[in-house]
Amino acid sequence: MKAVILAAGEGKRFRPLTDIRPKPMLPVAGKPLLDHVVDRLAAAGIEEVVLVVGYQRERIQTHFSEREQDGHGPNITYAVQENPLGTGDALLTAEPYLGSDFLVVNGDRIVEQALIERLIRRREETGDQCMVITSVDDPTRYGMVELDGEYVSSLVEKPATHEVTSNLVNAGIYAFGPDIFAAIRQTERRGELKLTQTLADYLRKLPVRALRYDGLWLELEHPWDLLDANDGILSTTGSQVTSTAQVHPDATITSPVAIGADTHIAPGGRVLRGTTLGANVRLGANTVITNSVVFSDVTIGPGCVLTDCIIGEGATIGAQTTIGGGGADVVLNESVYSVEFGGLIGHNATIGADVTLDPGAIVGNHTTVELGCTVSGRVENDTHVRRG
Repeated sequence: MKAVILAAGEGKRFRPLTDIRPKPMLPVAGKPLLDHVVDRLAAAGIEEVVLVVGYQRERIQTHFSEREQDGHGPNITYAVQENPLGTGDALLTAEPYLGSDFLVVNGDRIVEQALIERLIRRREETGDQCMVITSVDDPTRYGMVELDGEYVSSLVEKPATHEVTSNLVNAGIYAFGPDIFAAIRQTERRGELKLTQTLADYLRKLPVRALRYDGLWLELEHPWDLLDANDGILSTTGSQVTSTAQVHPDATITSPVAIGADTHIAPGGRVLRGTTLGANVRLGANTVITNSVVFSDVTIGPGCVLTDCIIGEGATIGAQTTIGGGGADVVLNESVYSVEFGGLIGHNATIGADVTLDPGAIVGNHTTVELGCTVSGRVENDTHVRRG
């Protein structure tokens, strides 16, 4: 059986991180998110993958070309979605590369290998179209599912609070046969052509069997989800410290963490649970970093305290800088989210000494923040922030 991974989207909520890379290439526990998805499919026996790519597809194709040259992973074919016209349109793009049965997986979700194996078996045993469902506390963020026995009777995308009648939601993982393509073509376009709209419209003509799942399910919809996904993967794999990392004997590492190649941790440095440091990171003396994701080639000065934060590639952070974490109201695409999030520093940003980021602050790429500033809210790319 083949698998289709939908990975054409831009990930606008993740800006500025996705200004230079697609969301599926963001690092989780030391490697791109998409690597985790592909590796789990391969471990479940999938030998052929169709990757639907679009935004910044060169980064994805170059990465997996290098993997294939190393003989690592399944055979990969690329289907190009030129314009972001929805998940249904993306799946139609993959149709020429598919034969009979296939899986569909969103490229921003990580699940257990065992689930993929169960889904393959369910499709082979029943011949039904299958959808993985899971239970959540807040169904308004997802596609709410109602059941009639083992079959989906209703699918409501992001219901209003007063519409919630079930805590079961669509987990974004499917097993289909070729019949799905005719149904997608018959679906009325309402802006984008969404796969979930096809399923909702055709449940009677094209019954969908539900497969319940309550295991690891990591989804990246917002920047802080990167921290949850990173911690979730590290919790299952344990610490991953590369052989070329240099950790001073007086430094402290609290498992689980991931530390990349050629990274240096100075005396008194403390890398605490849930943290990933990319390749060639320099962590200064007596700096403490907790539950954070640091991209490659970052320099962090001495005496910093960094909590629940994301630091983009090539950033420089001066001494005694504080990202303290805590509750914040973060605005993304005109929506407000109340979350626990320390903040985000973009690629190649320069943060001076004694800077404080208020909870939820987002600093753009190539931005400079001068010594002693306090930053809150969103600072756009290429900005120069001065004190006073």
